[in-house]
Amino acid sequence: MTLTQFIPTHTEPRQGIPTDESHGVSDACQCSEHGDGMLIDGKRYLPSRRTVPVVSVRQLDQGVVELVIRDRYMAEHGKPAQFANLFTHDGLRQMPRPFGICEIHGDEVSFIFAIVGAGTAQFAQMKAGDTIDVLGPLGKTFDLSDPGARYILVGGGLGVPPLIQAAQYLHDSGRGESTTAIFGYRKHHFADAIVSQYCDDVRSIDEEQGNVITVLDRMDAELTQSSAPVVMLSCGPTPMMKAVAFWASSRGIATQFNLEERMGCGYGTCVVCVVDTIHGRKKICMDGPVFSAQELGWEQTR
Repeated sequence: MTLTQFIPTHTEPRQGIPTDESHGVSDACQCSEHGDGMLIDGKRYLPSRRTVPVVSVRQLDQGVVELVIRDRYMAEHGKPAQFANLFTHDGLRQMPRPFGICEIHGDEVSFIFAIVGAGTAQFAQMKAGDTIDVLGPLGKTFDLSDPGARYILVGGGLGVPPLIQAAQYLHDSGRGESTTAIFGYRKHHFADAIVSQYCDDVRSIDEEQGNVITVLDRMDAELTQSSAPVVMLSCGPTPMMKAVAFWASSRGIATQFNLEERMGCGYGTCVVCVVDTIHGRKKICMDGPVFSAQELGWEQTR
């Protein structure tokens, strides 16, 4: 797969989509890259599905795997909470697997996922030097624009990758914000060593000890009396995120949630990944995956 085929990014009106006939190889050579895509004739586009090399695959925990690919475009343009679609080599499994971007180093991008079926099992069996088809980065990012905020990253299970990317982004920005990761695990704390590179404070918990609300309750006075505005970012199981929304809203803390859902395309055509909001049904891939507690109507529900 080459970079001569394009789809529009989520930031541009979905009309006037150039075809291969109107934009061939010679046109692609005239493209200039932009922070949110590639510019062609004044319109912004995202490179289509492409084949990239696998750099490494390692097991972090039983059934939990880290996959690293090399893709310069995704590394340069991927932002916290954005995701990529990964495709298996099995022609009978056309649906991609959407994974949140975890870390970016140079032109390498990492993902963390659980082995839950044949597709993810195939990814886990890959090795350095193999190739994989990817599409992305896709989706809306966390709003990390408040330079004076204290960021609280609340993740559960396999919801931690986008929060690690947010922590890395804040750390590498050099703006000096305080960041605390609160991660909940079933058993093994497989991501603590990764996120601790970027956070000032890591407070993780497993099911024998409680859950993320247990940790938040312990931080109640610390957060409610903070002189800096607190911004909470969260990703994980929906019941956990709803509990976080209720806890935070009752204390007046702003929250942003990264929703996870199976997707058919990742750019709004299949309408598989819809979620009910106060503004009607929205596509998680195009309108999200980041939504506020207010948008989701989660402020008054557990």
